Amino acid sequence: MNRRRARLILILLVIASTCSVLFSLAVGSVALTPVEVWAALFGQAENEGHNLAREVVCNLRLPRALSAFACGGLLALAGALMQVLLRNPLADPYVLGISGGAAVGALAAMLLGVGASFGLGAAAFAGALIAMGLVFGLARGDGSWTQTRLLLTGVIVASGCGAAVALMLSLAPEQQLRGMLFWLMGDAGEATAPMPAMLILAAGLAIALFFSRELNLLTRGPVLAATLGANVSRLRLMLYFLASLLTATAVTSVGSIGFVGLVVPHLARLALGNDQRLLLPAATLAGGALLTLADTLARSVVAPQQLPVGVLTALIGVPVFLFLLVRAPRLEHP
Repeated sequence: MNRRRARLILILLVIASTCSVLFSLAVGSVALTPVEVWAALFGQAENEGHNLAREVVCNLRLPRALSAFACGGLLALAGALMQVLLRNPLADPYVLGISGGAAVGALAAMLLGVGASFGLGAAAFAGALIAMGLVFGLARGDGSWTQTRLLLTGVIVASGCGAAVALMLSLAPEQQLRGMLFWLMGDAGEATAPMPAMLILAAGLAIALFFSRELNLLTRGPVLAATLGANVSRLRLMLYFLASLLTATAVTSVGSIGFVGLVVPHLARLALGNDQRLLLPAATLAGGALLTLADTLARSVVAPQQLPVGVLTALIGVPVFLFLLVRAPRLEHP
């Protein structure tokens, strides 16, 4: 791809990401102008109106917007890495059961009374690792696995996780049930500490970019990648743990959200090609912007009532993915 075009697309994605966060800060039941948002972020409080704007922006909207952006980036990055690992454009944490495993772990921790965010995160990470281990272990069969077997096994594991979630919901106390249901459909309203997700996103992207050359080789097949010097076993293990960590962090922060990790890497690949050095940061930025906008709509369309953000991402993701299938019936290998 032309470097100038690639640089322009990345710059536009940075601008779109920034605008999505600023739009999220301005829109809501209390509408604010760009000047008021800027004053709330960087200005001095001069009167009661400025104090109200600062309270709304800094304590309510900014943590939620940053959490939504981080989790959208986490899911898109995890999806892009899973598509490289499996060499299948239909792979993503939701389809392969990783999101379901993380949700099972987090809900089990909730039922056991674990209230600390670290405890929920550890339980979600453990659930994601177990789900991914089941997918790869069961798909191996006679000692080898194919992309088709992995996807089918992932669908089965995801169904099992869904059944486990339904069982836990049926056993949950009534006072916890509504919150658990809303969280399962995606809810950024309780995400008040965005920094852990932002740091994990930055670290995950840095690690993925460090291995971008090997990832480009892996997209051509494991045999060719090994021939050209890539440590395929180490690379697969790294992708295994990194995708699980990214997914578990997102699920812990905003709940189970689908289609971001599936559709966003496709769109980034159409715009930039298959070079992972460009695709990974582009998918991260686009996923963050998409989820931030979706969360803004979720809390403002029928305000003061809030919609689950996962419902909006599905409403956006389904027609986009069907459009991609119609335009390219034979989806290109990542």
